[in-house]
Amino acid sequence: MFRGVNIISLDVKGRFAMPTRYREQLSASCSGKLVATVDRDHCLLIYPFPEWEDIERKLVKLPSFNKQARSLQRLLIGHATELDMDANGRMLLTPPLRKFAGLEKRAVLIGQGNKFELWDEQLWNEKCDQWFEEGDLDANGLPPELESLSL
Repeated sequence: MFRGVNIISLDVKGRFAMPTRYREQLSASCSGKLVATVDRDHCLLIYPFPEWEDIERKLVKLPSFNKQARSLQRLLIGHATELDMDANGRMLLTPPLRKFAGLEKRAVLIGQGNKFELWDEQLWNEKCDQWFEEGDLDANGLPPELESLSL
């Protein structure tokens, strides 16, 4: 499971170093092979390759005559890009992925269990402020799946 907030830097070529604490697990679980794709919040989703294969299989099975399903397939599968972690833990993001997420120099890598999210640092900070302001999660506003959650 991947968790935690990590401030990272991208170099001029668009490379970033995976934080050391994740490298061993990624090497063992997917030989350092990952997949990055876009997310509707204008961040990138980064999956270990086996996790991505499960997602991709589900996406491909969605009904092709459903407009929302086709849009989701086009965005997620269409932007899916394989990343290979080198011996120093670095990965290269393509220019289209960097442009989509507005990634330039400083970024935030967020562990999300089975995947990571990669955000432009400024956008991440703005979104966090927004979520905290909107975040009155009283019992009336929770979806049924979260009503029994105890933190």
